[in-house]
Amino acid sequence: MSNAYKDHLGRPIVAVTGMGVITSLGQGLEDNWSALTGGVSGVRKITRFPTDGLNTRISGMVDFIEVPVANSVERSYAMARETTLEALAQAGLSGDFNGPLFLAAPPIEPEWSARFELADRSPPSTQPGDAYNRFLTAMREKADPAFHEAVLFGAISERLADRFGTRGLPVTLSTACASGATAIQLGVEAIRQGRTDRALTVATDGSVSAEALIRFALLSALSTQNDPPEKASKPFTKDRDGFVIAEGAATLVLESLEAAVARGARVYGILKGCGEKADLFHRTRSSPDGGPAIATIRAALADAGIDEGGIGYINAHGTSTPENDKMEYLSMSAVFGEHLPSIPVSSNKSMIGHTLTAAGAVEAVFSIQTMLTGTLPPTINYQNPDPAIVLDVVPNVKRSQQVSAVLSNSFGFGGQNASLVMTAEPA
Repeated sequence: MSNAYKDHLGRPIVAVTGMGVITSLGQGLEDNWSALTGGVSGVRKITRFPTDGLNTRISGMVDFIEVPVANSVERSYAMARETTLEALAQAGLSGDFNGPLFLAAPPIEPEWSARFELADRSPPSTQPGDAYNRFLTAMREKADPAFHEAVLFGAISERLADRFGTRGLPVTLSTACASGATAIQLGVEAIRQGRTDRALTVATDGSVSAEALIRFALLSALSTQNDPPEKASKPFTKDRDGFVIAEGAATLVLESLEAAVARGARVYGILKGCGEKADLFHRTRSSPDGGPAIATIRAALADAGIDEGGIGYINAHGTSTPENDKMEYLSMSAVFGEHLPSIPVSSNKSMIGHTLTAAGAVEAVFSIQTMLTGTLPPTINYQNPDPAIVLDVVPNVKRSQQVSAVLSNSFGFGGQNASLVMTAEPA
């Protein structure tokens, strides 16, 4: 391999040759980018299920894709399929993909209505928790084989593997809000280690349901500013009160730069560095001193061979929760120091909400688009700045500015942190 195709550590350079995305803003990269840079919000009132009595009644849902059965598994698969079709078309690839699949997917769990419906097929018992025990019995007996297969954790990746002809055992992973970035990192590592010339990295989450809404609400994690819905997500502001739960998916085709050039593929960006660190502070909260997040960002920069002054834009995790936004600011301040005031930092979540499992990949796609177009997406709803968080958040309106290196942060529940460094050019 020529040195032109190796990074600073002598590893194969990893290129992005195809991208696809779906969010509440629409289907496809073109429509999403137009809306995102136009400051449009995809957050709206929930109509999928009744919200009477719930404190949160808004979401960034994807309800415009038809699915055969209205459940989170089918929604997640349908979005993953559509974004993969778009990414492969952009990459100019057809036929079997002939490379590994790394999928970030939400934990598969049947909704309560489906559990009770299946439980009704089993005879009543005298055991405590009768309905749940009957549901478990029905699952063990596979009373509904199609339902049983649909709720297996690997079901979505198996279907994608069959549809697109990926090679080897498809990997399904779940590292909370860092999942999308983790899937990309696994693809990067597979190529760097010489195990493959290309990898399909997919992240999807169609799991917004009444149960999911209630669970996050019990953690006091969701915004309750329901009216108007589009104003609820307001990262880095003084009056932020929680994130807006959302759905979406993204696919990136990764190839070694040498293989991409050899087949004449267009290179949209370079996956230059990846960093990850665990946070043992709490089951859901991040360490308030930002220690693990600081280590994650520094690891990504070191992996990329870029110093603090080399980053031109940061795509923040920026959830709009009081604690997480403060922690992310502290971590960025610790890493970038005097450089931070001159680095634009914006949050896509102000417009699309928090796409959970898919967030890291969705935001990686938007980060590459930022470099390709020379346009920085805004952070909308930035009307009341938090005086304790001093950042250039590209407030409310997009900005024309060419950048050649982007950092994208994903800090997840359970202490799972990942950061990606992407560049426009290999060097």
